[in-house]
Amino acid sequence: MDTGTDSESFALLFILLTELSTPQFLFYAANAVILTILLMLSAAISGSEIALFSLSAEDCERYRASQTWSERTSIRLLDQPKLLLATILIFNNFVNVSFVTISTYLAWDIFQTKNLSWEIVLGLTLVVTLVILFFGELLPKVYANQRGMNFLRLSIHIINFGFYTFRMMGISPLLVSTSNLVERRVKRKGYKIHIDELPDMIDEIPIDDNTSAKDKEILKGIVNFSNIMVKEIMTSRVNVSAIEVTTPFNEVIEEIRKSGYSRVPVYQDSLDKIEGVLYIKDLLPHLNAGADFEWTQLIRPRYFVPGNKKIDKLLREFQAKHVHMAIVVDEYGGTAGLITMEDIMEEIVGEINDEYDEIVPMYHTKIDENTYLFEGKIDIYDFCRVLDVDDDYFEDVKGESKSLAGLLLELFSRFPKLNETIQYEKFHFTIVSTSAKKIKVIKVKILEESKMNE
Repeated sequence: MDTGTDSESFALLFILLTELSTPQFLFYAANAVILTILLMLSAAISGSEIALFSLSAEDCERYRASQTWSERTSIRLLDQPKLLLATILIFNNFVNVSFVTISTYLAWDIFQTKNLSWEIVLGLTLVVTLVILFFGELLPKVYANQRGMNFLRLSIHIINFGFYTFRMMGISPLLVSTSNLVERRVKRKGYKIHIDELPDMIDEIPIDDNTSAKDKEILKGIVNFSNIMVKEIMTSRVNVSAIEVTTPFNEVIEEIRKSGYSRVPVYQDSLDKIEGVLYIKDLLPHLNAGADFEWTQLIRPRYFVPGNKKIDKLLREFQAKHVHMAIVVDEYGGTAGLITMEDIMEEIVGEINDEYDEIVPMYHTKIDENTYLFEGKIDIYDFCRVLDVDDDYFEDVKGESKSLAGLLLELFSRFPKLNETIQYEKFHFTIVSTSAKKIKVIKVKILEESKMNE
């Protein structure tokens, strides 16, 4: 047995233990532990900010009723977002400043001077900055962005402690109050635009290679979309094509051919008792069936909506329920009309013509030699052709309008009332029919020279 070697080993171990038990070593070890804890706190706080504020609305609703403390607490803190954000900012800055302070104090002790050279100061600054950014900011935020709730289950206790501690101390409420005061006092740059002003601003957009008149109409449709009610664009009761449940099958086929619609409401006794909707595609396999065919077995359930429902909400319901038509009811439960998916989409993209729609290039009726009825949607170019005037006759007043209805809106500078009149040159216009948003029919009278100035 080599007793000399064992003696040397014991001696080295004794010296090592002696060195490790010195106050200087314990001081460095204690500070290293503190710095590690501070770095872990910084990581937990930074990652929690990303995890908390990236939770979706669906996540929040699900976690609100959760039986897990961490999930319920996360939502409870999110219900006070300003205080929560103030807590995170105060907590994170306190931890990072503490880390920098202790690192600086250790550097003074290691180099035995407070007058550090600029090389040491620069090196220390770079090392501390990189450590905080990489381990205290970057890594935890990347992880929290990928696995937010998993991160919160580990860190929410720290955030919850900081939330109530800083609130009881009055620090976070003071920060929130100060930020609110600054927000009220400081004028923000830019313009306050009300949503009602957007259509007028869209009208001012010049038409060029990048923007067409159709693009502008679509933009206005999008802006107004959430403000339009079902009753404003529905097909009125008097214009609804429907089939009575007792109609023989051969007559049903004939009615469908006349209407040209792919879906037809089915009623019993009157339109106020809609039983369902008949899809034409369901009839295709039975076209050769006899007159006694029980076609009512093909009727699908109807879907009722009130007239004051907004069409943006109805569109989402159509998508969720996979339906394309709804029966509009009035306040007494009677049928007011119907609305389809196509009606809603036309409010954005304009009129949609399918293979069943008859395309009529001219929308006018001649009453006498000098009097005509025009549909508002007729193109100004076609309007001029019918009345035998130059194509640029209305160039000075039509603005960017393409239709006769748009021309009248320019002349009135507002939406005209029913039976309201206006004169331009030798033409006298009278509004004959309107809807909530459109000028439908206009009577145009060509005045004689002697009456133009009357």
